[in-house]
Amino acid sequence: MKSLLLAILAVCFVVSAVALTPHVRIHAPHKAQASAGLTIMMGIVQDGDKLRFVTEQRAWNVDNPETLKGHEGHYVRVTAHLYPSKDSIHVTEVNLPTASESRKDNRK
Repeated sequence: MKSLLLAILAVCFVVSAVALTPHVRIHAPHKAQASAGLTIMMGIVQDGDKLRFVTEQRAWNVDNPETLKGHEGHYVRVTAHLYPSKDSIHVTEVNLPTASESRKDNRK
């Protein structure tokens, strides 16, 4: 009887763990982006010869700078595909940080 109860409890635990696991699907526009997952970063948009996204750790070239137009000089939160070997990012979403977020939250 105890082993039956233990088996039922184990099944319930496994089912609840699977049900509570978030299922995220990332749809990449083309094959080159399929290898890079989405990352949330905070930093400053710098305007110069080229538009760059600068975090505390490094500066990134932006391969789609039109998404950051109008945010030059702003501290923003972006969702992006990272390409560290090229020092570039592909920004998919730009938001201004909330009041509770600060530059110390840059390491998400």
